[in-house]
Amino acid sequence: MLTKVLIANRGEIAVRVIRACQEMGIATVAVYSELDREALHVRLADEAYALGGQTAAESYLNTERILEVIKQSGADGVHPGYGFFSENTDFARAITERGVTFIGPPPEAIEVMGDKVSSRIAAQAAGVQGVPGTTQFLASSDEVVAFGTEFGWPVAIKAAYGGGGRGMRVVSSASEAHDALESAQSEALKGFGRDECYVERYLTWPRHVEMQIIGDTQGNVVWIGERDCSAQRRHQKLIEESPAPAFPPETRQAMGEAAVKVAKACGYYNAGTVEFLFQDGEFWFLEMNTRLQVEHPVTELVSGIDLVREQIRVASGEPLSFTQDDIDLRGWAIEVRVNAENPAEGRFLPSPGTITELVPPQGFGVRWDGGYESGDEVSQYYDNLVGKLVVWGDTRDTAIDRMIRALTEMRIEGIATTIPADLAILRHPDFRAAAHSTKWVEDRLDLTGVTSGPTAPAVDSDAAPKVQRDVDVEINGKRFSVKMWVPEVPMVAATASAGPRPRRATAGGAAAAGNGKVSVPMQGTIVKVLVEVGQTVTAGQSVCVLEAMKMENNIAADKDGTVTEIKVVLGQSVGTGDIVVVID
Repeated sequence: MLTKVLIANRGEIAVRVIRACQEMGIATVAVYSELDREALHVRLADEAYALGGQTAAESYLNTERILEVIKQSGADGVHPGYGFFSENTDFARAITERGVTFIGPPPEAIEVMGDKVSSRIAAQAAGVQGVPGTTQFLASSDEVVAFGTEFGWPVAIKAAYGGGGRGMRVVSSASEAHDALESAQSEALKGFGRDECYVERYLTWPRHVEMQIIGDTQGNVVWIGERDCSAQRRHQKLIEESPAPAFPPETRQAMGEAAVKVAKACGYYNAGTVEFLFQDGEFWFLEMNTRLQVEHPVTELVSGIDLVREQIRVASGEPLSFTQDDIDLRGWAIEVRVNAENPAEGRFLPSPGTITELVPPQGFGVRWDGGYESGDEVSQYYDNLVGKLVVWGDTRDTAIDRMIRALTEMRIEGIATTIPADLAILRHPDFRAAAHSTKWVEDRLDLTGVTSGPTAPAVDSDAAPKVQRDVDVEINGKRFSVKMWVPEVPMVAATASAGPRPRRATAGGAAAAGNGKVSVPMQGTIVKVLVEVGQTVTAGQSVCVLEAMKMENNIAADKDGTVTEIKVVLGQSVGTGDIVVVID
């Protein structure tokens, strides 16, 4: 069994892995960027090492520095979590070549399934059909046009090495193909370090249903039920549940068997997810995620299996602790992703900032997997997932009602969150009737008036300052927590006096409607400037593109007129409320 595991990740998944290791008596090693110096995963781990840098590229994607920390800490295992290096074959090989165990599938399986084009070919070879699409990387937008002409519009351009909706663009006509491909490649390169894309048919009203599988090094592969992840926006999941509602038992069995075939076809072991699209009683292979999924807790709650614990056992060379016949799924589980985003009546604007207070709900059947606590900062440089609220109930109706109660009880202050949108989904009769699809949130759900704004709790003026100080220090890059006694001085919150900067909730990120001073609704980086001085624009027309929290956001003109001033340039960092374009 492994004795010390380094978690090459951050946020709630790093916390999740640390807790599993602690329960197994395994020492844990955290790594952190400059912005995550005080993060929860750093506070919980037995040891923590600085990576330096702020952005993911400078820190969590810094291979050489992570390899140095592995050697320095003496870790004999590395858990990649999800995102970052979780599906990177070069990283997995670099780990194993040093005699350190990679807690994930073999690099060869990642190579086949991590690339969505080769995974489609492998699935077809295993007798599992995918959505019609190309099996070669796109060389130009002409290929997108040719595919759309043959199979019909719309089509979907997807990042071959991506996930979570990043690097994906839906193209409705030939005229959109060039810009859509360019945008998808740009986002994919920033998010995954690779810009290869492919194109496939875009189904009209599908549900996203995925199978959790896990295998061991002895050749055993088991499917542990399905998850329905159809409540999405921008192709990113908001709510997941297990089992899938209105899902025939014979389809479940066929899909589970298909998932095992796909896994065995590439010599897969450890945890993985085979994703399918389900429509009109049929299902098609979509892709395989060669890692643990964000939504794995719903499978854990209905199966009683600790997937992270099982991952570590498999990586240590042990066989699965159960067989297919042992799987006994009970009740219903629902997970809501709580993101630092303002629903903004359907526009979903990132909302980085300081969480001034976070109090998760409690009660029977309620679980909170979080990466932050009160006082922690949600940075624009990383994913905006604050945590996952998961509930279990004996029936789907019970689980829905329990989740509504739990979300209503949950208190997060200082940032905007997606909770108001989550409640709108759960309370809608379409969701209760399982009549939704992956397009339902954006095409059918009315989010008029559904918004969220950051709030700050009242400050307790009677709180006495501490004399004893708990201080974190670094020695040769390794973090230590020490206690220091210092002279008593008044405690001043240097940045709290003004409170959070107000978020604007007007269309497309414009400032007050009609004043012509177009501002950005969140901090981020300008990745495109789409207009010129002297150009005539109309209200709602995109004037620039802002990248924040790994997502591109179109910033739109708030009125008709002529551009008189452009206040930003490509690559410039901007803050909430900064004016980017002036229109007269």
